[in-house]
Amino acid sequence: MSLMAMVYDRMMAGVEEAGLSQWRAELLGEAFGATLELGAGTGRNLSFYPDGVTRLVLAEPDRAMRTRLHRAVVSTERPLAPEVVDAPAEALPFDDASFDTVVATLVLCSVGDPGRALDEVRRVLRPEGRFLFIEHVAADDRPPRLRWQRRIEPLWRAVAGNCHLTRRTETAIAAAGLTVEHLERASMRKAPSFVRPTIRGTARAA
Repeated sequence: MSLMAMVYDRMMAGVEEAGLSQWRAELLGEAFGATLELGAGTGRNLSFYPDGVTRLVLAEPDRAMRTRLHRAVVSTERPLAPEVVDAPAEALPFDDASFDTVVATLVLCSVGDPGRALDEVRRVLRPEGRFLFIEHVAADDRPPRLRWQRRIEPLWRAVAGNCHLTRRTETAIAAAGLTVEHLERASMRKAPSFVRPTIRGTARAA
C-alpha cells in the first residue's frame, strides 16, 4: 500500500478538526441528484452527502486509496450504496450530461492535467449542474509565501503524490467554461503554511 494512502487520514486529522470538516459539510450540503466525486481518496466526504443525493459515484484512480475507500463504503449507512470506480479525473468513463453535481475536494492540486480534468467536469455535468470544490492554491496575495511555494514545490510534489502548490484553480475553472457562482478564500488552519491558501465554492455548467 502506498505511503500516502497509509498516512493521509492521520496526517490530515488536525486540519479536519480545525475547520476542514466544517467546510466539507457546508459545501456538500449543496449536492443533489446524481453526484460524482473526483479523487475520492479514503472517503472523507462520505458522511457529508445529504439525502438529496440519489446516486453517488466515487472515482479514485489510486489502487491503495481505493482499497481504503472500499472499506469506508462498506461501513457507510447510506440507503443506496455508493459506486466506486477506477477512473482518473482527466478521462471519466461516463456519458455527457450524466451528473447533477460533481465534487472535487483537494484533488485538482495533484491531477496530471487540471485543464483536461475540468473539461471532463463540464462534459459530464447536466445543463445547470453544479461543480462543488475545495482546493489549495497559489498564494498570489502574499508574494513572500508564493516564492516559498515555488521553491518547495518540486520536493513537495515528489513526497505528496504530485501535489502542486502554485496552481491557479479559479482561473482554470473559468477557462473550462464553468461559471463561478460563489467563491471564498481562506487559510486552511493547521496545514503547513505553504498549503494554507484555499478557495472553496460552486460553479455552474452552462
